[in-house]
Amino acid sequence: MNNKDTKETNVLAQASILMVAGIITRIIGVLYRSPLTSVIGDEGNGYYGIAVNIYTMILLVSSYSIPMAVSKVVSSKLAVHQYRNAHKVFKCALMYVLVVGGIASLITFFGASILIPSNQPKAIPVLRILAPTIFFSGFLGVFRGYFQAHGTMVPTSLSQIIEQVANAVISIGAALLFIHIFAGGDADKVPVFGAMGSAAGIGAGVITGLLFMLFIYSCNKKYFRKEIQKDSSGVDSSYRDIFKIIFLMVTPVILSTFVYNISTVVDQTLFMDVMGFKKMNSRIAASLYGVFQTKYTVLINMPVAIANSMSTAMIPAISSSYALENYKKCNTHVKEAIHFTMIISIPAAIGMGALAYPIMEVLFPQKATIDLAVSILRVGCISIIFYALSTVSNGVLQGIGKVNIPLRNAAIALFLHVVVLAPLLYFTDLDLYALVLATMFYAFLMCLLNNLSVRKYLGYRQEMKKTFIIPVICSAIMGILCYIFYQGIYLILSGVLGSFIHLRILVFICLMISVVFAVIVYFVLELKLKGITEAELRKFPKGQLLVRMAKKSNLL
Repeated sequence: MNNKDTKETNVLAQASILMVAGIITRIIGVLYRSPLTSVIGDEGNGYYGIAVNIYTMILLVSSYSIPMAVSKVVSSKLAVHQYRNAHKVFKCALMYVLVVGGIASLITFFGASILIPSNQPKAIPVLRILAPTIFFSGFLGVFRGYFQAHGTMVPTSLSQIIEQVANAVISIGAALLFIHIFAGGDADKVPVFGAMGSAAGIGAGVITGLLFMLFIYSCNKKYFRKEIQKDSSGVDSSYRDIFKIIFLMVTPVILSTFVYNISTVVDQTLFMDVMGFKKMNSRIAASLYGVFQTKYTVLINMPVAIANSMSTAMIPAISSSYALENYKKCNTHVKEAIHFTMIISIPAAIGMGALAYPIMEVLFPQKATIDLAVSILRVGCISIIFYALSTVSNGVLQGIGKVNIPLRNAAIALFLHVVVLAPLLYFTDLDLYALVLATMFYAFLMCLLNNLSVRKYLGYRQEMKKTFIIPVICSAIMGILCYIFYQGIYLILSGVLGSFIHLRILVFICLMISVVFAVIVYFVLELKLKGITEAELRKFPKGQLLVRMAKKSNLL
């Protein structure tokens, strides 16, 4: 790191680093879920998903939003050259997560039987395996937020990839080990012990990521000491004042993120209660929820990782601009963030819907549920756009200090979400489709309310043509051509290679070729319709290479 990096944050460049890391981690996450599902089945996935939802909620309350809060508070101190106070925020945040994370871990472990739905007792030991992870996650979050505030996303990105690799390897290995040691050849015990092994992988990943961040911090200790020594601001806040700042900042951020994400627990509870009321077997209900949580949701979250990267990367820049009252620059950051997110998430949503069958066939080929998984992915793929946009706008509001506004918006959206979901579950036979439709409605409401708030507090006016209209047109054309192309290439290759290779391998080959075709089509259409300028294209990962390719092809 250097002073220039500290003072001037290139939001898109840093977001690109996080985006690449986010995509890599999501891909790893999807790829390892496939063999893991073969080991523990949809029922095991159901127990795992139920426990992870509760774990995530408690993590949100205790420490999940710490990186964002630390990043915002520290970056605002750095913007006015209060380097000593910035480091004090870091130390106070560590003490905060030590206490709060420890308490949350104990509550999770000893209160698991109360937190898990009463008709899914097999998920209780899975949640207890996850309890210690909450404690370590807080420390990892503080280190990530501190480096993000200094204008570098590289440590966070690398730690995310390392964490996910460890998670993937250990999840599969621990699942197999737990089944071998504890299941004793009893097929009925395989799902629960497999889910426990999978949960152990999450903890191992977090600890590995934390060790990496500790190493990076130790390598940069001299830089941080020099930074503190050159503090000439004359402002030296007491630890009491720093704790007050952290509490006032962290609490609303945590509450808003908690309410923003608690819909998963609400959905889970309502679904299990209603399925129990309808006399559905608990194992069947767990299997159905496993399809939703560890197949549909995992895939939907892949492109949303881009929005998360953008939101995380832009908070220090927006916070600094806002603190310096440079509102024009602040709005420029918002415009770039939303545009960048939409030109990625819109085609991702359409492409995922068009290629839903080959995606599921390659990743989750369980014959009993593949048709259902394909169907709900096609129905719910559009929610990717809403979740991506609401995530970015959430980050904008937090970056300008309006941390209570996302909380209010999330509460309103959650209430209306429940109003829609409850009757859909009780009075129809939509089951998982009810969850998909209700979560889509919730994401749309968050998107709408947050964007209205951004307009109110920043005077921001959204540019529509390049950000939404052109990407939608390009994506629609791409989706149609991609679907036709896949069907055609599959028909040709199945006739030529069908008797020589396995069906799943054939589908994978056709899928990869179709994805490359779709990316090229979308890229060409965006440039032809002037949805991306040369300057914007240069800010993408490998932007210089993309510009050269575009010019050689006469697209620029």
